[in-house]
Formats: sequence, structure tokens, C-alpha cells
Amino acid sequence: MKQFLGGVGGLTLALLLLPVFVLIIHASSLGSVIASSSGRDAVEVTLLSGILALAIDLILGMPLAWVVTRMVSPNMRRWLGTLLIVPLLMPPLVLGLILAYVVGPAGPLATVFSLANSYAGLVIAQVYESLPFFVFTAWGYLAALPKEVEVDVVVLGKPPWQTFWFATWPMARPGFALAAGMAWARIVGAFGAPVVVAYHPSALPVAIWIQLQEQGLPAALGLAVWLIIATLPLPLWLHWRYGHVRNHG
Repeated sequence: MKQFLGGVGGLTLALLLLPVFVLIIHASSLGSVIASSSGRDAVEVTLLSGILALAIDLILGMPLAWVVTRMVSPNMRRWLGTLLIVPLLMPPLVLGLILAYVVGPAGPLATVFSLANSYAGLVIAQVYESLPFFVFTAWGYLAALPKEVEVDVVVLGKPPWQTFWFATWPMARPGFALAAGMAWARIVGAFGAPVVVAYHPSALPVAIWIQLQEQGLPAALGLAVWLIIATLPLPLWLHWRYGHVRNHG
């Protein structure tokens, strides 16, 4: 039985790693992709917009995760969790259509501004796809932290921001780091919303789609290798750096 389970486990692992091996085979195209102006632009757009989107996730997501876990009643927490699941589970393409209507030339804000096919529109689409993942990951980590230290600070009469900074933050940094890694992977890989809201400037997922349509699968795989290079290092490093903290106290 153990041999059977081990064999199934090994086969499953091999199947999961198959895409990695395929991309390794196409690693020789890295230079040609980055040498082209379209490929270089896609990498630059992905990294710059991703950094902005991640910063927004951190600024908005950390306070929300803390409020949900520390400042509302359990009943209200249940309602907030249910509401937050909606954007988390909303199909990205549908989310993109909604955002395109709101910030696009045909939307209610068109007389004021239009962010369709703009850098700002791309960042907004990335934030909407990634922020729920950041909040839920941080929420899960914060919920598991002991509250005794925070209670001691509150007893001393400190305001909420000092409670967060001096009590919660030192304990919660690993959780926020892991949440940032999840958000980054979602940001860099975002396709459904950006392809509707910001076809141009094209980040790597949309550029891959364009390349696939215009030049075929081999050319698209070259860009896909760059997408993996942009996506994986930060989440893997954060997991290596902080993933053990909860397990070992």
C-alpha cells in the first residue's frame, strides 16, 4: 500500500512539475525575447505596475485585515468575510468587464476621466485581482496570533495605531510577508481583468496572449519563461524566509 501511494504521489508530483520542465526547454529564447522591444516593454510594464499594485495592496490590505480580526465582533466578522469572498471568487473576466464599464469611455465617470488602456487602469485591474488574496492570507495569519500582548498594550491606554505598531506588527510581519507573496503572484499573473481594462500597455500575461495570436505557440512560450521569472522569486523567497515561523513559534 505504501509503495502504491508513493508511486501515485511521485506521478502526481511529476505531472505538476511538467510545465516547469517545458519552460526550461524554452529558456534559450530568453535573450531573443528581451532583445525585442515588445518583449522588453512587457517585462518593464509588468515589474513597474506590479510594484505599484503591491504597494497599494499593502497600504489597503494590512489595515483591513487587522480591522476584520481585531476590531469587529465575531458576527460582523462573518458578514465581512462573506462580502470579501465575492471579489475573491468573482471571475477575473467579469471583474474586468465591470472595471472597464466604471473607468472606461462608456462608463459613468467618462465625463471626468477614462482609465481604459492606461497605466493607471492596468494597476487598478491588478489590485482588484490581488487585494482579496492579500487580505484573506493576512487575515488567516492574524487570527492565529495570540491576543495577550495586544491586550496588555490596550490596558496601558495606548491608541489602536500604537497597539498595531508595537504589539501586532512584530508578530504579524511573517503573515504580511506571505500575504505579499501571494498578492505578487496574483498581480504578475493577472490576465482576465487587465485584458479588458488595459490591453495596452501590455503586461506579460496580455503580451503572451497577443504573441500567441500573432506568432504562434513557440514565440509565446518565450515570454512565458519571463513571466515565471517575474512571478516566482519573491513568493519563493518570502516563503523560505517566513514560511517556517508559524510552525516553529
